[in-house]
Amino acid sequence: MTVKILVVEDEKEISDLIEMYLLNEGFEVIMSETGEAALTSLNDQTINLAILDVMLPDYNGFDLCADIRKKYLFPIIMLTAKNTEMDKIHGLTVGADDYVTKPFQPLELMARVKAQLRRDGSYNSQQDKEAGSDDFESRGLKLQYANHQCFVNGHEVNLTPKEFAIIAYLTQHQGQVISSEALFQNVWGESYYEASTNTIMVHIRHIRDKIKAHSPGIEYIKTVWGVGYKFDE
Repeated sequence: MTVKILVVEDEKEISDLIEMYLLNEGFEVIMSETGEAALTSLNDQTINLAILDVMLPDYNGFDLCADIRKKYLFPIIMLTAKNTEMDKIHGLTVGADDYVTKPFQPLELMARVKAQLRRDGSYNSQQDKEAGSDDFESRGLKLQYANHQCFVNGHEVNLTPKEFAIIAYLTQHQGQVISSEALFQNVWGESYYEASTNTIMVHIRHIRDKIKAHSPGIEYIKTVWGVGYKFDE
């Protein structure tokens, strides 16, 4: 199956460069210069990953990312000239999976694209190996590991791939306290660094908020201060 990459970038020189490198890697590329055009493309075909510029003529890229996350779970890489820690945290908060700043090396961007696609697939394989086709159920929460679906009291909860990977890992180690370092290394597949704590906290908060909408009185994921997180039995 051909992997389809959506690139939303209004600077022609940059968009042409990204397209050339993606095509050389064998990906099918869908180019959009505006946020509206990107949303239209999503309605017309299945996308495997998106690269979003933050500064678009009709859309703030962060807002576009948030709108995409309302319906789609594929990995999203933000591409922007903004390089502050708060900008990166904001990008992760609205649902981005990675963040590349301009100017960038095209080969680094390609490596990040392939890493996101690989991790998305590897999570599927790893969870299937560990959990088989079994479901997980606890106090109204149900996870279907094989198809990456989460339900709370019969309502489907729309989790991003990394959010699902986090709660899946915690439920597969139910009752155990998982350190932030271990959680980051197993979900992101990267070495832990100081800013990773903020990344974990943002994703945990999103999971809690989405679950509480259908189960306001139950806390499934507990914070063990100074240690990490656990899925409470």
